[in-house]
Amino acid sequence: MSIHVIGVVALVLVFVIGTLRPVSIGVLALIATFLIGTLVAGESVKELLSGFPPDLFVLLVGVTYLFGLAAVNGTIEWLIDRAVGLLGDRPVLVPWLIFVFSAVPTTAGALGPAGVAMLAPLCLRLGERYGIDRRMSALMVMHGSCLGNFSPLNGLAVIVRQALAHNGLSVSAAGLFFGNAAYNIVLAVVIFLLFGGRKLWRERGVEVPEGDAVPTSGGGVAVRESTRTPLRVDQVTTLVVMVAVAIGALVFNFEIGFMALIAAALLHLLFPERFAKADRQIVWSVVLLICGVVTLVGAMQRWGTIDAIGGAIAGLGAPLLIGFLLCVVGAFTSAFASSAGLLGVLIPLAVPFLVQGEIGVSAMITALAISATVVDSTPFSSVGALTLANAPEAERPALFRTMLTWGLSMAVTAPVFTWLLFILPSGLA
Repeated sequence: MSIHVIGVVALVLVFVIGTLRPVSIGVLALIATFLIGTLVAGESVKELLSGFPPDLFVLLVGVTYLFGLAAVNGTIEWLIDRAVGLLGDRPVLVPWLIFVFSAVPTTAGALGPAGVAMLAPLCLRLGERYGIDRRMSALMVMHGSCLGNFSPLNGLAVIVRQALAHNGLSVSAAGLFFGNAAYNIVLAVVIFLLFGGRKLWRERGVEVPEGDAVPTSGGGVAVRESTRTPLRVDQVTTLVVMVAVAIGALVFNFEIGFMALIAAALLHLLFPERFAKADRQIVWSVVLLICGVVTLVGAMQRWGTIDAIGGAIAGLGAPLLIGFLLCVVGAFTSAFASSAGLLGVLIPLAVPFLVQGEIGVSAMITALAISATVVDSTPFSSVGALTLANAPEAERPALFRTMLTWGLSMAVTAPVFTWLLFILPSGLA
């Protein structure tokens, strides 16, 4: 049996077993990587672990550590109180503010993980304060981030342009950006309607007097801090380092995972009494889940499974069918791997039939780009992992299932809709 077939079957079994039984999907994925790699591919342990994502590991640990500290000492709640004061009793605005705020960093040039790392903790907590469905808040964060993915300033757009330029082709920058943005706006409307948006239209928020008890998602209550309570020194310091991390990541492109680790360690050293046991806020279960699956998918890429599938598709000779199948491969693979890396692989595969001129370059690339990135709403992308990690522990399993279901639905529907909207009209023109 081909190693490609074995890898695909193993990936499916990992999810089936991990969903039906209380065993970590990440652990099962690492075991599958070890067994296939040693018994079938003949790899050493060092080669097996070459697919482990150290950048994603540091990102998840650093960001959840920093924001765990900010939650423990009350800084996050102070920020949310200020946001509540500005929004008043208009809960219907909150999902759209989350969506727009999440789109700003990527549109301005930041990669999705950097923007979501800073905004997800605040956006999810703000949604919770207004009683908004956690699933809506999470999906609005992720698709807001996706909206700006192909801004001319964004790194993903640069990757696409460079991959095409190496093959003597070009894409409409405006068409790529606005096509992707419009698709994610439509998805935001669907999310709003599916997860309680119509109810929000009919509701007015309830102003909570200072000091009153506020119901929490876990069934308990939290006391709202007075908006006139002055910030302590540790809270001011926390705000300063959070802003510094945001500026470093979004403006200067510094590695946000290490910046967050440095900031968290500094805060812990300066104010140990305020952050007792705060390192327990690091979500090791999510780190294990994501890193395990990414390691297995990375091994499949190393074994040539993705290239083999893509090459077989590219050799079919029917441009419209090739365009659709490449979008399918892009969607399902990117749901468990790097969108940026995958685009760099799939675009060259599309070049041979694009140069024939039967399908417009901008139409094909826009469809492929959308298909490969809207699936970032799965919990296995860095954007999805960061969003999942910032949900309360008790709600994480349910949110994981929703994100997985929604993300896989994106993998099924995006190739179909983008083919109908972009590829088919171009092929018939």
